[in-house]
Amino acid sequence: MGRGLVFVVSAPSGAGKSTLLSIARKRLPDLAVTVSATTRQPRPGEKDGVDYYFLSREEFRKAIARNAFAEWAEVHGQFYGTFKSEIERHIGQSGTIVLELDVQGMQSIRSLYPDMVSIFIVPPSLEELKSRLISRGTNEEEDIRLRLANATREMEAQSEFDHIIVNDDVENAATQLVALFQTSPQAS
Repeated sequence: MGRGLVFVVSAPSGAGKSTLLSIARKRLPDLAVTVSATTRQPRPGEKDGVDYYFLSREEFRKAIARNAFAEWAEVHGQFYGTFKSEIERHIGQSGTIVLELDVQGMQSIRSLYPDMVSIFIVPPSLEELKSRLISRGTNEEEDIRLRLANATREMEAQSEFDHIIVNDDVENAATQLVALFQTSPQAS
């Protein structure tokens, strides 16, 4: 794989990572963001190849066997992964890439790209996170419990990240994220 500037953005489920990255992409139209693969079902409005590559468990396992992923993990009972080809394509086009990953994914990518810039987005509190997960209306009660338990564990790993953004105000958090993409010391 080529050597380009790699950003990894992680967050507990419901912390607002996708929302903040969507705002960042609008403000920085040349920002390249990988599309991850997953075995979970699409949420309303999500499109295959745009939001995720939606794969069956069998397709995902075959991709693992082909060593097609730069990183992959089972999270919340579903598989998620980043195709090596996605990273290579974006680095070849722009030299800079943003990966939207969980904590495990960040750790795997750091081993491939030790100079990457990692950003962790946290909710203002676990109560607020629970409220966001419930208000989504896309998660069952058991799934919400699992995501909150995972969030507690993931938040314990925030010291492994280069930057922390508290998403207590979407506009402010998005501004901080865009500033990191624009001013990272590795970008100069």
